[in-house]
Amino acid sequence: MYALDNVGRNTIAMVLAGGKGERLSPLTLRRAKPSVAFGGKYKIIDFVLSNLFNSGIRRVYILTQYRAYSLNKHIRESWGKWTGLGEFYVAISPETKSESEEWFKGTADAILQYLRFVESSDADYVAVFGGDHIYKMDINQMIGNHRMNRADITIAALEVPFDEARRFGVFSVDEDFRVVGFAEKPEKPERIPGRETCFASMGNYIFSTRKLIEVLLEGKRQHEDLDFGKHVIPMMLEKGDRVFAYNFNDNVIPGMKAEERGYWKDVGTLDSYYDANMDLINVSPQLNLYNYKWPILTNQGNLPPAKTVFDDDERRGQNIDSYVCGGCITSGSIVKRSILGPMCRINSYSLVEDSIFFDNVIVGRHAKVRRTIIDKNVVIPDGMVIGYDHDEDRRRGYTVTASGIVVVPRQDK
Repeated sequence: MYALDNVGRNTIAMVLAGGKGERLSPLTLRRAKPSVAFGGKYKIIDFVLSNLFNSGIRRVYILTQYRAYSLNKHIRESWGKWTGLGEFYVAISPETKSESEEWFKGTADAILQYLRFVESSDADYVAVFGGDHIYKMDINQMIGNHRMNRADITIAALEVPFDEARRFGVFSVDEDFRVVGFAEKPEKPERIPGRETCFASMGNYIFSTRKLIEVLLEGKRQHEDLDFGKHVIPMMLEKGDRVFAYNFNDNVIPGMKAEERGYWKDVGTLDSYYDANMDLINVSPQLNLYNYKWPILTNQGNLPPAKTVFDDDERRGQNIDSYVCGGCITSGSIVKRSILGPMCRINSYSLVEDSIFFDNVIVGRHAKVRRTIIDKNVVIPDGMVIGYDHDEDRRRGYTVTASGIVVVPRQDK
């Protein structure tokens, strides 16, 4: 099932998972963005960790920071248990390390604070990946591209239309995809030679280990807030290091269909998060969670199967075009085009449409919920109506996005 070879065994990974995800508030008031639920049963971070695991990269440091407790707990109770001798998935954060209480000041500074793990490893390559994006990727193919180019750093690049490129950090490349320049959100993005598209940075890097150590120690002397995009890549370009872009569209995983290629979502805003989740319930979603040759792994829990209850004319439990997790009970109610996280209960005569529920949401009788994201452990009282009158939703203290998505925050303290 998994691509196990020397490349994976000669690589360690550092996953940057300390992001606040402020634009996802209130979902991130009590948790880091990588710890936010996605697709009902998963956490956002499960996607990058599954990519590493399926690629045979089993020595992984997860660098957490903001509101790290729930994320550290998730790693410890799932990923930390699945590895063997010489393999590990371990979460570490500046909140718990003994020599300093100082938090990360930049993406490269985060790696620098734990450079001792890189220096003490026997790895030839270091994969530095973000922990807050939704995608599938065989990282071995990117490492193979890095080796073929004899690169010092290889940067995962998303091929985007010219008109969209202004929203990203954009690379200028030559015909061999060697990077010759980098600009953050440029007014006039450089196109890929011979194409009408541009290369946008995905924030994922493969470094040759010695070069990573060298450039971080050099960068530390120049920049306190050392960052890969702002400092490290420009430094390497200035020195003439071998910097290459890897086209994510060329990446193919086992069992992938043609329409799945190039799927990558930032889910950085409430609207983009909602849209990416709702894509999953399409008949043929671009992100296929039913590809068992490249599974997305998570902490499954010991939950009973989901079930529907009652089959009376006026009280019939129905889940229609929905994604329903273990432990859920749809009791004499109707759920349409929605995602129910584990252990949700929808009571009789209620209607849930086009909504996303986190764990353990309980909806009382005769309630109506539409186009709403509800955080974990929320109880919706009998008869409550959400998502139909946005002025009333705001008066209750709920967030309402510009597109009309309502967000009901956690009620537990």
